[in-house]
Amino acid sequence: MSKERARRRAEREAERARAIRLNEARQARAARRRALLGRLVPRPVRIARQSGLLARRRRGQNAVVGLLFVLVQVVAWLVWGAPLLSLAVFVFSLLLAPVVMTLAFDRRT
Repeated sequence: MSKERARRRAEREAERARAIRLNEARQARAARRRALLGRLVPRPVRIARQSGLLARRRRGQNAVVGLLFVLVQVVAWLVWGAPLLSLAVFVFSLLLAPVVMTLAFDRRT
């Protein structure tokens, strides 16, 4: 009886060792494939977005300034309608936007 149990245990251990070898070989092939793919395909640069209270506040401020910029352009187009005047307002707004951001949101540092 104990010889039979020893034989079955040896078979189980051999089967387990074979499964481990197959798994290791599969993982090695996958690692080689990933390495080859990593060399062949360039990865895009991931730009991490800042998080936190200050970053959220800054995004909100930028959104407000952008909305005001678009609003000024729409009002200028509706009031005057002339392309040359609208272009002048656009250029003036581009030059004035950093000043507005600095004065309104205290970004002097």
